[in-house]
Amino acid sequence: MLVGEQPGDVEDREGHPFVGPAGTLLRAALDDAGIDGETVYLTNAVKHFKWRPQGKRRIHERPNREEILACRLWFEEEVAAVRPRTIIALGATAASVVGGNAIRVTRDRGTRVPSSLADVVAVTVHPSSILRAPDSAARAAARRAFVDDLRKIAKMSSRRR
Repeated sequence: MLVGEQPGDVEDREGHPFVGPAGTLLRAALDDAGIDGETVYLTNAVKHFKWRPQGKRRIHERPNREEILACRLWFEEEVAAVRPRTIIALGATAASVVGGNAIRVTRDRGTRVPSSLADVVAVTVHPSSILRAPDSAARAAARRAFVDDLRKIAKMSSRRR
């Protein structure tokens, strides 16, 4: 199970997680890491798209604590229904939901974190952060690091079987 923060604009309009630019990058990175995207369940910690208008565009806003807590029960029910062996939190909001507020993505990325939600719970960056890198060299380096995280986590998961 891969867990993002919340739907983005494209995801909100289409009703499915990770179908926008970050989802395209995520699927390519999963493929590069040797993970079959068809075996991965995609979801978000927060179920609604929080945004503010800017002209004709809807600009993402980070969910607050109350919004995260309001969606917690739905997320826990989703985990109970899917029963994943591995959960990968993508970004800080998802990391706090699966591992608590002490988790820091920059410090803990690609490593296992304590959680009772699954056999293996780990964190890494959200693919949208790669898209926001300042130039093509930075995006390429961030993407390589992301794929490396996915490979490490996949190995942790395969050892638990």
